[in-house]
Amino acid sequence: MSISTSDAATPPDISPKPRNRWLALAVIAVSQLLIVLDATIVNIALPTAQVDLNISDADRQWMITAYALAFGGLLLLGGRIADFTGRKRAFIIGLLGFAGASALGGLATNAETLFAARALQGAFGALMAPAALSLLTVTFTEAKERARAFGVYGAIAGGGGAIGLLLGGVLTEYASWRWTLLVGTPIAIVAALAAVRFVDESRAEGNTRYDLPGAFTSTAGLVALVYGFTKASEDGWGSAVTVGWLIAAAVLLVAFVVIELRSSHPLLPMRVILDRNRGGAYISALLIGSGLFGMFLFLTFYLQLTLGYSALMTGVAFLPFTLGIIAGAGFSAQLQTRVGPRVLMFGGLLLAAIGMVMLTQIGVDTGFWTHVFPAEVVLSFGMGVTFGPMSNTALVGVAGHDAGVASALINTAQQIGGSLGTALLNTIFTSAVAGYLADHRAEITSPDQAPALQAVATVHSYTVAFWVSAALIGVAALVAVILVRAGRDEVTAHEGAPVAI
Repeated sequence: MSISTSDAATPPDISPKPRNRWLALAVIAVSQLLIVLDATIVNIALPTAQVDLNISDADRQWMITAYALAFGGLLLLGGRIADFTGRKRAFIIGLLGFAGASALGGLATNAETLFAARALQGAFGALMAPAALSLLTVTFTEAKERARAFGVYGAIAGGGGAIGLLLGGVLTEYASWRWTLLVGTPIAIVAALAAVRFVDESRAEGNTRYDLPGAFTSTAGLVALVYGFTKASEDGWGSAVTVGWLIAAAVLLVAFVVIELRSSHPLLPMRVILDRNRGGAYISALLIGSGLFGMFLFLTFYLQLTLGYSALMTGVAFLPFTLGIIAGAGFSAQLQTRVGPRVLMFGGLLLAAIGMVMLTQIGVDTGFWTHVFPAEVVLSFGMGVTFGPMSNTALVGVAGHDAGVASALINTAQQIGGSLGTALLNTIFTSAVAGYLADHRAEITSPDQAPALQAVATVHSYTVAFWVSAALIGVAALVAVILVRAGRDEVTAHEGAPVAI
């Protein structure tokens, strides 16, 4: 889960100070809470939903990746549409569409409907999120008021994930997993009605052409890549179906790059990502998302299925992660004016990789306080240290007309990384389970031993996934230390986009 900006750097066309700006902030804050909640609330419900709808282990990751992929893949296009068709209009359409998609997912009777609903939530969220942040920018024009407004917005971005985990546990435990989706419907409808009354319209001036070919090829290419990873867990990496999807993904993504290079109004100007500092931030965000999203998935299953935690207790067990991010972010903020982003990003990512390695030590008989809790604290603190300088580095040296795209891209990269990483790690997990069972099947001398072997194989495969996640975050640390060269003065001159997990 995450947030973005659109081309918020475009001078606003509304000069008078909106009368209902604080009520507008409340409406925008609710919409942001919905987006952040939805990225985490289903994690706790996933084990129950998987059993209820007979979802296979290979396909279960689509409940997370369908949302993240649609959200991340359409975020830049959503920002463009909101800027030029009217931010209030796009905001309300996004809220109402999100409400409908949430209802569809909550009432789903099969896996296909659930995954489609999650993709629709992500698509409407990609329209709503950049519109909300742009509205915030044009509504609060005074420096002090804008700082307060962004403080509220950032607090929700940071704390919304924890609320989602807790709420997901409460709803799954005392109502139904379906309510983790249905709860968004009434909230979104009320927010849309309030937006009609309290939010003022604004739009950007200029050419309104949209890079639809770029949006199609990028999103289709990413979907094909994720689906190729999924098919690899079912048919193997060498199967014709898997290879076919991966080739299709490569062709579509190459086509996207060619389109962006030739387009007069590209969705993603290549000049934004080719700068070494900004490129280092985007690659790091992609790798972080790849490692962290899968971690949430497997740790949820470990807590519920191995340690026997209830849905509510699982949500509570993730609280140290959120608190660690807040502590790390505070620590990083104090140092950003003293050291450059390279030191903070490398140190934070290295610490996060160590925390992920600590998670590889879990076993069937290990406990939360001895193994999970220490790893959560180290991992989350490292992530908290990283997010601030990484977000700010994404804007170093960017031209004013590219500021919106540059801000949005840090969250887009994280969401896309999350969807790709979750699919890849889930494939690695299922292959590891099958391999472990095949290697140790001869040790079973009676049918009664089969469940124990299955439990050991499952936890072993979780640790394999955690090792891969640690490697991904470790590579992100190397990327930061090699590519990021911006000084502390360059970074502190910019306000990065809020980043949330």
